[in-house]
Amino acid sequence: MNARLASILLVAGFPFAGVAIGATLEPLTNQPPAYVGPNPPFLLTDGSVLFQDDSYTGFWKLTPDANGGYLDGTWTEVASLPEAWSYGPYAYASAVLADGRVLIEGGEYNLNGPFSLTNQGAIYDPVADTWTEVDPPPGWDYIGDASSIVMPNGKFLLGNKLDMRIAELDPATMTWTALGFAGKAEDFNAEEGWTLLPDGTFITVDVLGAPNTERYVYTDAENAGSWTALGPTPGSLAWDYNKPPIIFPGGTYDPPGETGQCVLRPDLTVFCTGASNDQAINLAHTAILDTTTMTWSAGPDFPPGDDDGDTSAVLLPNGNVLVSSHTGQLYEFDGATLTPTLSPGSSALLVMLPNGQALVNGFDVEIYTPDVTDPDPAAIAQIIDLPYFVIPGTTYRVTGFQLNGISQAQAFGDEIQAPTNYPLVRFTGAGGDVHYARTHDHSSMGVRTGFTDTVWTWFDVPPDIAAGTYRIETVANGVPSNHTCMRVLAADAIFADPFELCAPM
Repeated sequence: MNARLASILLVAGFPFAGVAIGATLEPLTNQPPAYVGPNPPFLLTDGSVLFQDDSYTGFWKLTPDANGGYLDGTWTEVASLPEAWSYGPYAYASAVLADGRVLIEGGEYNLNGPFSLTNQGAIYDPVADTWTEVDPPPGWDYIGDASSIVMPNGKFLLGNKLDMRIAELDPATMTWTALGFAGKAEDFNAEEGWTLLPDGTFITVDVLGAPNTERYVYTDAENAGSWTALGPTPGSLAWDYNKPPIIFPGGTYDPPGETGQCVLRPDLTVFCTGASNDQAINLAHTAILDTTTMTWSAGPDFPPGDDDGDTSAVLLPNGNVLVSSHTGQLYEFDGATLTPTLSPGSSALLVMLPNGQALVNGFDVEIYTPDVTDPDPAAIAQIIDLPYFVIPGTTYRVTGFQLNGISQAQAFGDEIQAPTNYPLVRFTGAGGDVHYARTHDHSSMGVRTGFTDTVWTWFDVPPDIAAGTYRIETVANGVPSNHTCMRVLAADAIFADPFELCAPM
């Protein structure tokens, strides 16, 4: 992780012609009780957002208001990592799993101490509000700020920072399996991000071996899976800052540099950003991968003096990629042009919210609303089966097509992963009141799963939701599905007239 993320301020946004003026950036009315930047925000499957504070062991939850908005949301302190564990990581591998739990693995730093590459890990259960320790993969003495990804089958893959090994965690059994890494072009996975494609493979931009890129073909079996060359990007997306070797308990680590993020877009291209040293003569490049032909083309460069090394990006519902640069300037990439928009005053971590806005976590927590809010048609999921009636506090299943969205929709570079490619279920009342049902045990964690094979998730109807008629829809990456109506019965209801269906809303 690049320490610049936490330290760079921006006095004003870049004064470039063509700056997008329709977007807005607003600070939350209620800022968190503790400082939570630049730690990652995680969208939980009940619509709330989990944050880690600057004690590194404390966590807070932001809950949307009664109308589903986050500007006036409320904060609740949740369970901390126990002091007895001596674990409070910064810059780690992470994910929201298919069962709704949040996994954190490793940490470049621990408890605000020196460079340690800790191999500790923990998993958070938001229902029980408890943390549980997670053992490292067998033989892994160090993890640090590692690459990671959740595969379509829900299993979590972790890349060893110091070598080429990959380990797979099965969340159902919490056991690790060693996967294959044949064909890997570099000696380690350090500083590389992993981007999931619709076919279940994932790509990475090499840092040590820039401008080369690679593709991992996943096989769910011990010592299986392999890398293949994907070819070079037109311009290097990595930058070597020539940092001196770092001493840590396991020896000496030579930092290879940094790169930016890669985000899959609705047109089946992957937009990847690059790093530089911010000198005007060294422009930071971008590149575009056409996933139908697996060929690279050059994208627009960043303006002189700015870059995207080790920062954050999300996919907006309209199909644009929102990027938080090293200086703090936000940009939108629309498939052709990289346009500066607004700035929160510092480099920030981003995550998509289910209402279509982006949460911007920097010195303050702010909400970004793009000037174009209509979702890209390719991103809209379709519900095909769910109950007509539900009872509060009860669990049901919703089935449909492409409920997970068309992209992971979030990337950082290597660590601090918080993709949102999983379905939420939203109830909206006639008066505009919004309720999220906690979802869990999604049948798939893939992207762009299409309209041939169905996917589903289970949802828990909120126990305090009032009886009545609601519009119901799933949401992934801030994009709502088609919607239908549903009747919520009283909690003590024992009979529902099957002919008394709700009217469309």
